[in-house]
Amino acid sequence: MSNQHTENSRPTAHMPDLHTERVEAFYTSVKRLGHWTRRRTIDVRTRRASLHLDLRSAQLPEGEIELRLLSERSMIKLLLPQDAVLDERELTLDGRCKIKDRERHVAHHGRVIRLTGTLRRGEIRVARGGVATLSAMFSREFLDDCRSAHRDGTRPVLPDPGAV
Repeated sequence: MSNQHTENSRPTAHMPDLHTERVEAFYTSVKRLGHWTRRRTIDVRTRRASLHLDLRSAQLPEGEIELRLLSERSMIKLLLPQDAVLDERELTLDGRCKIKDRERHVAHHGRVIRLTGTLRRGEIRVARGGVATLSAMFSREFLDDCRSAHRDGTRPVLPDPGAV
């Protein structure tokens, strides 16, 4: 029996929502770094997984970004711009949960990242500014980005996707 989670796929009468990005991580580690989406609403489904989401891209549309979470026993790491506002008032915490943001009580006046949904016995870690850059740079995806940038004669995107 496989430990991979599969969703029941039932045919639906309506079209899928084209304005929502869906990210799933079940029993694995998933990283979405750099320019990986252009949508303002992101559905996140995790179970016993590690997920890194980079929300520093200059290609993200202006305005509020909503993360709709359904996460169970997972760690979600958010890479945010230095001045981003994290709004977690609509997030339901079930069981022993942690939201680790070193700058939680510092006033920010940038883009609003709204967390909604449910976090069950999980953890959300927030990295901003230089810490987010270092977190992206210490990854296999950064090495792949550097190799392709060198091959194409361009600059790597992952260290600072907001500057591109």
